[in-house]
Amino acid sequence: MERVPDTDEVVHEPSREFVESTNVYAFMQAYGIDDYDELIERTCGEVDWFWDELPDYLGIDFYEDYDEVRDDADGPQFTRWYPGGRLNLAHNLVDRHAALESERRNKVACVWEGEPGDVREITFHELRREANEVANALEERGVDTGDTVGLYMPMVPEVISILYGCFKVGAIAVPIFSGFGVDAVATRIADAECSVLFTGDGFYRRGGEIVLKDTADEAIAEAGHVEHAIVFDRLGSSDPESDVEIPWDDERDEWWTDAVGAADDDYETKSLPSESESMLLYSSGTTGKPKGIVHTHAGVQLQCAKEIHFGFDHKPWDRFFWVSDVGWMMGPWTLVGNHTFGGTIFMYEGAPDYPDPDRFWEMIDRHGLTVFGISPTAIRALRKHGNGWLDGHDLSSLRLLGSTGEPWDPESWTWFYENVGGGDAPIINISGGTEICGCFLMPMPTQPLKPCTLGGPGLGMAVDVVNSAGESIADTHERGFLVSRDSCPSMTKGLWDGDERYLEEYWSTFEDPPLWDHGDWAQKDEDGFWFLHGRADDALNVAGRKVGPAEVEGALIEHDAVNQAAAVGVPDDTTGTAVVAYVVLEEGRGVSDALREELRELVGDELGKPFRPREVLFVDEFPKTQSGKIIRRAIASIYAGEELGDMSSIENPDALEDVAAAK
Repeated sequence: MERVPDTDEVVHEPSREFVESTNVYAFMQAYGIDDYDELIERTCGEVDWFWDELPDYLGIDFYEDYDEVRDDADGPQFTRWYPGGRLNLAHNLVDRHAALESERRNKVACVWEGEPGDVREITFHELRREANEVANALEERGVDTGDTVGLYMPMVPEVISILYGCFKVGAIAVPIFSGFGVDAVATRIADAECSVLFTGDGFYRRGGEIVLKDTADEAIAEAGHVEHAIVFDRLGSSDPESDVEIPWDDERDEWWTDAVGAADDDYETKSLPSESESMLLYSSGTTGKPKGIVHTHAGVQLQCAKEIHFGFDHKPWDRFFWVSDVGWMMGPWTLVGNHTFGGTIFMYEGAPDYPDPDRFWEMIDRHGLTVFGISPTAIRALRKHGNGWLDGHDLSSLRLLGSTGEPWDPESWTWFYENVGGGDAPIINISGGTEICGCFLMPMPTQPLKPCTLGGPGLGMAVDVVNSAGESIADTHERGFLVSRDSCPSMTKGLWDGDERYLEEYWSTFEDPPLWDHGDWAQKDEDGFWFLHGRADDALNVAGRKVGPAEVEGALIEHDAVNQAAAVGVPDDTTGTAVVAYVVLEEGRGVSDALREELRELVGDELGKPFRPREVLFVDEFPKTQSGKIIRRAIASIYAGEELGDMSSIENPDALEDVAAAK
């Protein structure tokens, strides 16, 4: 078995030639910045200077220049960025690239592949024309600046036109994950009060036809507000001879071809104040009511473009693929960041392992994809199928890898780096959230890397690690709370349901001075590499001692028999909370009481005896979201015999039965 390096060992060293080819190196040369430490000191310490330089440096167009980079008279919680300026995301993302004089007019904006294998390519010229049709269709249905529009759509290229059409009108786009069930969709429609909903008849997933329209109809009935439902025909159900049956309301529902296809394809994109709302992105809502997170045109524009340009080193020839639905933050982030520069994104409709576990590797090879982003859990699942599925696929087009969503384990990180990236492509492991439509932490491609690291602060992000008193402990190398000491342009301007909840959720933990509490355990090691250790609010409190689930899972995954692990806290009469571990084994490894005891002892040796799992249970798979995150709350609820609540985001519902039957 190959040796797996630990997180104290540098395993990636970019060549000098590569470093000097990067966008971040060019930026450093332009501003006389000598090294990485000075880069972070300048961009994160002189926040106003950095964010003031970026619009010109990145070539972002404002219709009217801003008066000042920001107004923070009301504190960092309510900073106004680029006040006095006017712009529109749609102008920067599509209009200027599609102009007659632009060399990008006929460049491909999106390569799309459906699960059955159908492929489409859409140019910037075609994208602008369809976004204009969407804008006109919206105005014909009474949508104006500041109105909300729902997107409960399959992953087809039309979602880009809808998003950009909303931006053009000044409407607030409300993307909704296509895997959500009735309650989750209804909650978001009701909260946002969408008068128009774009949806589809369905989509293809694991070889089957998933009908979306019936869920949309039930959600509308529950939520109200929707006066117009515009339906994209993905499954062919508009054909009278189709076998696919969907519900239909003649007074409310219209086919895409009738509503959008018949609209005028000429539209003058609106000039909007910098602070105008662009999107209402909802948190996943794993606890309590989902949070409606409000983003602006200027904020999303600057943050996403900055991260793609510097962190992912955007090049004109890139083909960028991030595994995400447009209903999650990473979907709009991918579009905005790449299309700012006239880049090409790749979009895939279906499951990662259909018809076989090499679907991603086959698509990377066939389409010449250059950047590939995915969750650690998804990689663990694909790794379980073995290296053989990589054989015969040329992945040499990949020059950068990406990941987000949860902590890595060294073995899976190393497998991704060596087998997918060829031991050459850096893993740009990023972490931030829906609340900032971007990243607090992200490596620069010029940096060396240790397994699982997040590198350091994102450029312009004044992050720190603090103790419970709010005192900085980053340079002590102790574990603490990840916070931001300042705002950034893309930080949510509040929550849709008001400032009280916004302040309570993010600004109430540390009030003097006010710090944004992101809720993650973070640590900066002796060599300056930053790591995350899971959610601080997910801590397992065992007999008064706290440990994060990710730490228990990391210890378990170190065993060569373990492919994936999930740790949950359960009530215990003696310790208050006990750890229960669920494990997916590597192919060919069998369940035994001896192995169970080995795993318990392994956790005890690494984390201390109190954290030894009370039980170790074996399963074939974990319940996951479509983006690959393990739904730990569902596992804990099943163990405790509690009601599961809303499971509409689940990708593999059969896994719930597997967990319930675990032994």
